[in-house]
Amino acid sequence: MREYRGSAIRNIAVVGHGASGKTTLVDALAFVSGSSRRHGNVADGTTLTDTAPEEIERGYSMNLGCAHAEWMDTKINLLDTPGFLDFQGDAVSGLAAADGALCVVSASAGVEVGTERMFHDAVSRQDPVLFVVTMMDKEHADFDAIYQQIKTRLTSRVIPIEVPVGQGPDFHGIVNLFDARAHVYARGARSGAYEETDVPDEVRPQFDRYHAELMETIVATDDSLLERYLNGEAIGREEAIGAMKEAMKRMELFPLFCVSSTLNYGTRAVLSTIVELMPSAFEMEEQHAFVGAEGDREVSIHADDDAPFAALVFKTQSEPHVGDVSFFRVLSGKARNGDEVFNATRNSTEKLNHLAIPQGRDRLEIDCLHAGDIGCVAKLRHTHTNDTLSTREHPVRLPSIAFPLPLVRMAIHAVNRVDEEKLQAGLHRLHEEDASFDVEYNPETRETIVAGMGERHLEIALAKLRRKFGVTAELSRPKIAYRETIRLQAEGQGRHKKQSGGRGQFGDCWVRIAPAIRGDGIRFEDRIVGGAIPSKFIPAVERGIHEAAERGVLAGFPLVDFQVELYDGSYHTVDSNEMSFRMAGIQAFRAVAPRCKPVLLEPLDELEIVTPEESLGDVLGDLSSRRGHILGTDAAEGARGTRVRAVVPQSELHLYASALQSMTHGRAVFQQHFRGYEEMPPEAAQRVVAQATKEQEAASH
Repeated sequence: MREYRGSAIRNIAVVGHGASGKTTLVDALAFVSGSSRRHGNVADGTTLTDTAPEEIERGYSMNLGCAHAEWMDTKINLLDTPGFLDFQGDAVSGLAAADGALCVVSASAGVEVGTERMFHDAVSRQDPVLFVVTMMDKEHADFDAIYQQIKTRLTSRVIPIEVPVGQGPDFHGIVNLFDARAHVYARGARSGAYEETDVPDEVRPQFDRYHAELMETIVATDDSLLERYLNGEAIGREEAIGAMKEAMKRMELFPLFCVSSTLNYGTRAVLSTIVELMPSAFEMEEQHAFVGAEGDREVSIHADDDAPFAALVFKTQSEPHVGDVSFFRVLSGKARNGDEVFNATRNSTEKLNHLAIPQGRDRLEIDCLHAGDIGCVAKLRHTHTNDTLSTREHPVRLPSIAFPLPLVRMAIHAVNRVDEEKLQAGLHRLHEEDASFDVEYNPETRETIVAGMGERHLEIALAKLRRKFGVTAELSRPKIAYRETIRLQAEGQGRHKKQSGGRGQFGDCWVRIAPAIRGDGIRFEDRIVGGAIPSKFIPAVERGIHEAAERGVLAGFPLVDFQVELYDGSYHTVDSNEMSFRMAGIQAFRAVAPRCKPVLLEPLDELEIVTPEESLGDVLGDLSSRRGHILGTDAAEGARGTRVRAVVPQSELHLYASALQSMTHGRAVFQQHFRGYEEMPPEAAQRVVAQATKEQEAASH
């Protein structure tokens, strides 16, 4: 394969809702360009970028797929992103590595929640966007209706630059509005070949209407063109293309195409337009990187071959018999096969052996990768997603990709206990592959917790654990880390005495236990006077109190936020020791704490939800049913809905992400963070205590 410089490279993320035709479009673009020899399809599991067994079995993308097409002396890197929100982490990776986006919309399903989410993400990154209406050959395909949907639900600045000849099963051509020429395809052929003709009479009214709208929209973005247009001058194709490209950079225009990827109708036109309208890697604005030991200085990074090397790792993929494969975008300089590079993020050195360009599951080894291009390399020892590769002479760290925070949490354990170690290793590798999949150990509940973007995300993680690591695991509802505290003061004695022949054990203490301020933990005060207890034994009493508090009073949860005064006691000169006074401390706690009116504390999370206005009532009602306390509502930024802030008990939030998506048809988003502990209502507390008692009894039998 020939080498391409930044000015001849386009990096394009293909985004949209799940099942809208993204993977089939990428496959078709690579095929008609000649970069791929086979035209696959999703039903057979033969597409270029859906390569994981889980993707082939289920028929939709879960991972970021990388491919390329060579067209008009240009290399187009195509980043096929997952469409379902459960796998949004890889979609974010794709956008981060790209300079523009193809936003795919199904001709029959129309604009869906994934379309909205990914379009707004691309626009927020200031990436030019082309809309592509796919599946024009399917039943109920309606180009005009989809155009109006995009206009009302996504952006009023969308403008068609093609119109279809026929739709549904009758779709057999496209008409380009710029050059007024039709591409008419031989029915049944799938090569993408066409006959160029004049505008067919059947689409002439539609062509005339859209052509006038196109020219008026384009000239409105350029004062000099507008003046000429109003004076009756004709605007040439090249001028119109140039004006549209500039308007796209400013987010003022979003062109619209139509294709049938399975038939390869319209795919060549999409490739040509990507080359003409999308910015090259060299044209993109400079990025800023951090330098210096503290990262306190900034430098500009540009796609220049002569600049120092800098690249961002945007994806890590674990492959059998290969290990980790790191996918990276070269931001500046060049990468050569065998180069030694510096990982400034982790202060380590790596070697780029077997430098390659990805093409689906295949990797094409190359000698050099120029600024702006995308490549991959296997077996980097210390490099992970979001790391920056540079040189030791010019070390830089690029800003990290902001991955979405996981929304669904479940406990996980291996079905066979002997596999626990393999499970932990496998979970760590899955996190390396997918930054939106998280793993942590909760010491309070003694559970390993996995977190992902949705239930489907976690189910796929289980499938990967079985396939890649040979571990069968199960998910369960996580335990809640309740705590206990007290509301009244009481005092009493703890006395430990044991005599079994020879030296005995004796410890005696009197304590006063009282509530403390929430969040204070346990405060221990030594009020012994006159040597009633030798000072060397007092820390042992404190340890006993802490040990007993860990087991709680009501339901076995740690008792917190109280103060203890050790004010009296006695000892034996021979039989007293640290162990005896530790036991006395335990006895004192067990005797006094139950008389201090213990209560249960539950953890609360604060939620910030952005929901469409029409779903606000359902969201508020659902929060109330979960014992939520509404802190307030206001208009969300960008007028994309209403923001709701609420405090809700953690015990009521299991699988909340799934419930919220169902209520709002996937259009709401939310964030949550730990708020603190508060006393639990008596009825709810009684249920928790009863369940804990039942579990303790079952464990004892």
